[in-house]
Amino acid sequence: MVTLWWVLTLLTLLSPEASGSNPGVRVKVTQKGLDYGRQIGITALQEKLKSIKIPDMSGSESVAPIGKVSYSLTGIQIVNLGLPKSQVTLVPDAGVSLSIGDAFINLHGNWRVKYLKFIKDSGSFDLAVSGLTISSTIAVKSDETGRPTVIGLNCAATVGSASIKFHGGASWLYNLFSHYIDQALRKALQNQICPLVADAINEMNPHLKTLNVLAKVDQYAEIEYSMVDSPVVSSSSIDLGLKGEFYNIGQHKEPPFSPIPFTLPPENSNMVYIGLSAFTPNSAGFVYNSVGALSLYITDDMIPSSSPIRLNTRAFGAFIPQIAKQYPGLMMKLLVKTVKEPSVTFKPNNATLQVNSTVTAYAIQPNSTLSPLFILNLDASVSAEIYVTGLKVAGALTLNEIDMTLGTSYVGPFEVTPLEKIFMMILKVVVIPKVNAHLREGYPLPAIGNMNLVNTQLQTLKDYMLIGTDVQFTG
Repeated sequence: MVTLWWVLTLLTLLSPEASGSNPGVRVKVTQKGLDYGRQIGITALQEKLKSIKIPDMSGSESVAPIGKVSYSLTGIQIVNLGLPKSQVTLVPDAGVSLSIGDAFINLHGNWRVKYLKFIKDSGSFDLAVSGLTISSTIAVKSDETGRPTVIGLNCAATVGSASIKFHGGASWLYNLFSHYIDQALRKALQNQICPLVADAINEMNPHLKTLNVLAKVDQYAEIEYSMVDSPVVSSSSIDLGLKGEFYNIGQHKEPPFSPIPFTLPPENSNMVYIGLSAFTPNSAGFVYNSVGALSLYITDDMIPSSSPIRLNTRAFGAFIPQIAKQYPGLMMKLLVKTVKEPSVTFKPNNATLQVNSTVTAYAIQPNSTLSPLFILNLDASVSAEIYVTGLKVAGALTLNEIDMTLGTSYVGPFEVTPLEKIFMMILKVVVIPKVNAHLREGYPLPAIGNMNLVNTQLQTLKDYMLIGTDVQFTG
């Protein structure tokens, strides 16, 4: 039952103060996903029902022609229980309905009787309960933390038929009044089934509390996966919108842009589909840019030793002579820094990143002070390869082209065109590898407990990426 989480979680990621704004992330659970959850959930429920305890029973009945017969039933235990037919269905605009049919329970116990005041007898009995049906509606809410909580409602359990067979002693006598005992046992069963179903549903809540509604990414950022509107429940799927927004840790400042509306395609071959809009990585860019994390100092020791281009005034003096004249024989340092948040664009089969930055070049004086040489405006176009690894989305960038203009020169005017190949090389061998090392760490997807993603596929569509995946649970 626990692993129906992702049916119920997707219904219950309801923030108490949902904003109603466009989501950055959309999630859909298909019928295939529902069926997987049902299979595992029914196994858990079956084990729960095996804990049914039938108390010892005693009473008396008038059985013709014997008269009053006192009886007791003790040591009643379940020896077999089966839930061969079950179904979890979505009720449009309502919730999840669980139904079980043709269930059976076999019990064994001991009997003892006394009649005609002095005659005693004893033996054993077998009780076969068949045609058992169980139905329950699962209501979903949010707790005070914005995480899901579930409650079982409207449970009904019906025992279709029960037959009891007595063994040993004067079993012919008991067969005369077995229907009296049948009724008592059936009532005892029915009284316990629904409370156990409710317990099984309630036991999901500690697992649902592991949902990473707010997931830490690194020292700078966390990502929020709270709901922005109510889920849309149809007869075949659950569709919902999550915020999918990066924030500075502890400082939830909204970016100057909003998610663009998008809808998921009618795919159904996987259990779950996750749509990640460009808003999500763009909100990440806003966060990292605002905390100054998108800057990098580059020194000569970061340039491959095989490179003929070195970061010193002699090498750059070949292109800008006045540098070599004013600052002869000095090493240089570059500061690459974004001037605004990078912008990610998703198009069919294509993800690109546009970065607007500056490059400030310094000469390193013998006393380690930095003398500014020039500032270049550098716009770079980068292709992004995005993939799913474990429970994270990761990526790798490839530099396409750059456009440079002179922003400020402290050594007089010069042409920047001859420098383009140099900075193209520096970006490719220094900056891009460092960015990719960070991107390989990835950022977390919505997840709960011991969930794993399998058979995962990712495709880039207009304005969003679509992840189709199946789900497995371990442990």
